[in-house]
Amino acid sequence: MKPKSDMTDYLNDREVLNPAQPTCDKSNAYTLGPLQTGPYCCIPEPVIQVKDLSLFYGAKRALDKVTLAIYRGCITALIGPSGCGKTSFLSAINRLTDLIPDCRVEGAVQFEGDDIYDATCNVQQLRKRIGMVFQKPTPFPLSIQRNIVLPLREHGITQRADIQVITEQVLSDVGLWDEVCDRLDAPAVSLSGGQQQRLCIARALALDPQILLMDEPCSALDPIASSVVEDLINRLSGRYTIVIVTHNLAQARRIANYAAFFWVKERERIGHLVEFGHCRDIFETPTHPLTAAYVSGARG
Repeated sequence: MKPKSDMTDYLNDREVLNPAQPTCDKSNAYTLGPLQTGPYCCIPEPVIQVKDLSLFYGAKRALDKVTLAIYRGCITALIGPSGCGKTSFLSAINRLTDLIPDCRVEGAVQFEGDDIYDATCNVQQLRKRIGMVFQKPTPFPLSIQRNIVLPLREHGITQRADIQVITEQVLSDVGLWDEVCDRLDAPAVSLSGGQQQRLCIARALALDPQILLMDEPCSALDPIASSVVEDLINRLSGRYTIVIVTHNLAQARRIANYAAFFWVKERERIGHLVEFGHCRDIFETPTHPLTAAYVSGARG
């Protein structure tokens, strides 16, 4: 038999999972089993420390000297108007900025004490440990199960038994298993928007990350699907460290432990961090007048 030497070979493999699938219970729509979660209100132990982070697109400075900490097991919400650098900041945390032409980063980002911009950093392993979920659901144009299998095999997990266990586990973790277990070979794009987003979250979880970066994961969804994803994010807190960009201030207040408020300097049009702290403090007793003005509509 020809060895599987490239992506095409194993994408065409029709026996990715053991054909003897576990029992598929279709009695409930959105079903989440118990997760091994930590305490919702976390202890402030930094897992990522950002110091004087600036980001440039060509000669244009988009983000100016941001300093803050991301705490282990917590949900940190990045809030602020469009164009203030929230997504750029998120992309800098796992070096997705490397993929943007003429993008340059200054300052330091330490993950578990190591500088992620050091020349010795293994970027592939970094992105395995720090996963990303985008604003618009981005399933691969493959079957549901192959959306999980592809990243696993890219990272060296090739045993069918291991793949089957991980696939069922992560789809269960996002409440999808009971919804799709009898159609794993169906195209991922046949799922609803909310299901596609949960599949993308499951795909990130399959690599067993420590941190999940989420760029407005609910903004492209209808209210019901958005509520389901928000519930899921809440349940994942503690087990994972989550950083979420959101324009929904009510959502940030509901789910986040910490909040970082970004703004745009008017003349230079440069994004910068105005205030960072406990989410309750940001919304109820902000220290900066800009923060107070921005969150005023979300109080009460």
